[in-house]
Amino acid sequence: MQKIIAAAVLAMGFLSVSAAHAQGKQDFTLTNKTGYDISEVYVAPSASKDWEEDVMGRDVLANGEAVDISFERGQSTCKYDLKVIYSDDNSSAEWSGFDLCKVSKITILYNRNTGVTSARYE
Repeated sequence: MQKIIAAAVLAMGFLSVSAAHAQGKQDFTLTNKTGYDISEVYVAPSASKDWEEDVMGRDVLANGEAVDISFERGQSTCKYDLKVIYSDDNSSAEWSGFDLCKVSKITILYNRNTGVTSARYE
């Protein structure tokens, strides 16, 4: 019986460490390779219907520059959506379902020939 209790306590310890690890691991670096300046960046849990506030932390993310996005939230989810607003015409682009517990770098791109905005991540 003591072995079962010890195993349960050990398992609970691993679960709480994993949850805490997941909560702090959503931070990532966003690199802008779209050819345009970005004035706002929004990151929200994929299950959310609200973008909340601009998380960029500075006025403009120029083309070719990167910004570190840090989370102060106590979210336990790993799946997030990303939205950017471009400075020149206030148009936007959105991506869904980034696993920020596994992804630490996101580069957003725009292909002028096809008109397609895309993202690479690692």
